Amino acid sequence: MSGKERQLTLRFLAEPADVNFGGKVHGGAVMKWIDLAAYACAAGWSGKYCITAYAGGIRFVKPIHVGSIVEVAAKVIYTGRSSMHIALDVRAGDPKNTKRYLTTHCIVIMVAVDDQGQTTDVPEWVPETPEDIELRDSAIRLMDMRKKIGEEMEAHIQS
Repeated sequence: MSGKERQLTLRFLAEPADVNFGGKVHGGAVMKWIDLAAYACAAGWSGKYCITAYAGGIRFVKPIHVGSIVEVAAKVIYTGRSSMHIALDVRAGDPKNTKRYLTTHCIVIMVAVDDQGQTTDVPEWVPETPEDIELRDSAIRLMDMRKKIGEEMEAHIQS
């Protein structure tokens, strides 16, 4: 139901197929999990098909070991007309206990589209708690920073 599912957590085991040459989970696998959770969260909020418009600020804090239980938590922290800013935390740990450690954090912007691939409106998310207001304000500050970075990057685009 649109507008009702603001957050979700995907849980699964890190498999041997996810390993990199160093014996830990490959960063690309983590990024795929992030994208999956961001999509599920955005679709749950908007009730629409969503595409990834931006993934940034990805911080790989600690490695994930094969066999660990992985939790990818996604939460809407800002909505525009058709966009949803999703904060994601990846945590992992031994499946035999409940302790999880932060491995990765980032922000993903998803955009809702219609059957013709055109952007479409999403329900507005209005923060109510002080924590949610701070998350929303942080998303707005990050938007301003991305705009400035985008302007600087224009000089590096080759025609």
